[in-house]
Amino acid sequence: LNFKLTNSQINVLKDIRYDLALKSPMNRLIQGDVGSGKTIVAVLSAAIVISHGAQVAIMAPTEILAEQHYISFLKFCQPVNINIALLTGNQKKREKEDIYFNLQSGKIQLIVGTHALIQQNVKFQDLGMIIVDEQHRFGVEQRKALIDKGYAPEILALTATPIPRTLAFTIHGDMNISIIDELPQNRKPIITKIVEPDHLDKVYNFMKKQMDSGNQCFVIYPIIEESEKLDWKASDTGYKKLNDIILKDYNIGYINGKMKKENRDEQMMLMSKNKIQCLVATTVIEVGIDIPNATVMVIENAERFGLTQLHQLRGRIGRGNKQSYCILVKNNDSQDGTHRLNV
Repeated sequence: LNFKLTNSQINVLKDIRYDLALKSPMNRLIQGDVGSGKTIVAVLSAAIVISHGAQVAIMAPTEILAEQHYISFLKFCQPVNINIALLTGNQKKREKEDIYFNLQSGKIQLIVGTHALIQQNVKFQDLGMIIVDEQHRFGVEQRKALIDKGYAPEILALTATPIPRTLAFTIHGDMNISIIDELPQNRKPIITKIVEPDHLDKVYNFMKKQMDSGNQCFVIYPIIEESEKLDWKASDTGYKKLNDIILKDYNIGYINGKMKKENRDEQMMLMSKNKIQCLVATTVIEVGIDIPNATVMVIENAERFGLTQLHQLRGRIGRGNKQSYCILVKNNDSQDGTHRLNV
């Protein structure tokens, strides 16, 4: 690695090595804040299992997240010749059949995928470990379907959703829990502010300054289209207004969950190459997007989001070594919403 692991990551890896040495299969949950480096712990754990000749499957709840994981893992696997593949529902039939064949023959050592991994056609030569990301997003049956594809495989679950310890025992009662409680050294805490809509001009000016100095921004909306019933801000209208008027001198990108995958991918690629200065989006980017250069996250109608979502969204910034800012725009004065934003 070209960086040092944190003490916390090293301790979690010790727990994992201890589990792997036992006769009974591992069943461990790693809980770690957004950006605390769970992925590299998962990569190193997978490498141990692969070095013993077994295969590893990584299951993520959405295509965007599976793709992000694939890109992250590829970066570490390529230099050491670990053969890795990506399997999602959207792939062409021919592509999928190749993957099925190479999985069964053992040629593919590490597979990253969505629910596509639990389909009948997916057969492994020797599935030694399963890594499940954000495991509370999967049902018990789905997890079991993947486990049944191996002979008592090791199980490692990852989550960034902070769960109180007592509740963790209820939800993950049968699992050992390891916590990564320290961020990499160069990370600065994210400054979070609540603003009323009439202060948005100041926010836009702040974004312009950030973009002028080479940084990138996100603007998040709760819904895609305006609706008669809801007075929520919508991403379609928001994007138009930002692109045509407010930030017309900047490169603005846009993604939402209804877009074709190719278009979404293209926008994400432009964002990661810094060709887009500000990305307007719905919560489709809630997890797994890694843009170290992004320093500002503006969330419209922030009172409409749950705590977990807000926490995940904010985790998309502050991933580099620059100071980052999360701005929660409160459009509605509900007691509940205000309490949540203050938390």
